[in-house]
Amino acid sequence: MLSSPLETEPDPSPMERAFAEAASAAARGEVPVGAVIVDPVTGAVLAAASNRTEELADPTAHAEVLAIRAACAAVGQPRLPGLDLYVTLEPCALCAAAISFARLRRVYFGAYDPKGGAVEHGPRFFSQPTCHHAPDTYGGLQERRAGALLQDFFKERR
Repeated sequence: MLSSPLETEPDPSPMERAFAEAASAAARGEVPVGAVIVDPVTGAVLAAASNRTEELADPTAHAEVLAIRAACAAVGQPRLPGLDLYVTLEPCALCAAAISFARLRRVYFGAYDPKGGAVEHGPRFFSQPTCHHAPDTYGGLQERRAGALLQDFFKERR
């Protein structure tokens, strides 16, 4: 459920931090996706993470899931209402479910993912009647940069 255009531009610094996390993942041989959870009122970063599926031998160790876990631990609550997620790639179905259950306020993402994305592609998770909470979503933030990061990563591995 793509929201109407933003009244003001989102703070670019959380996305920069997400890109730094993605670069860290790539350096470790992980798919370069980074995620950051921010309090939009204070600008405080509550959590930042990158993919660790290979390192942890855990198929659920996606950047978004790890950031949600860390933010929930930081606030001592199982939900994160009023907080925003910045991520370099359109969330998949697993991550979309975690985002919904965490009750995040907004999701800003970089590259669209026609194959594995679940926000604007595939199941369009937040548009389903079974979705209990749908955050506002804004895709395409620094889309070219995010896409190039992924393309370069996979090009090197082929």
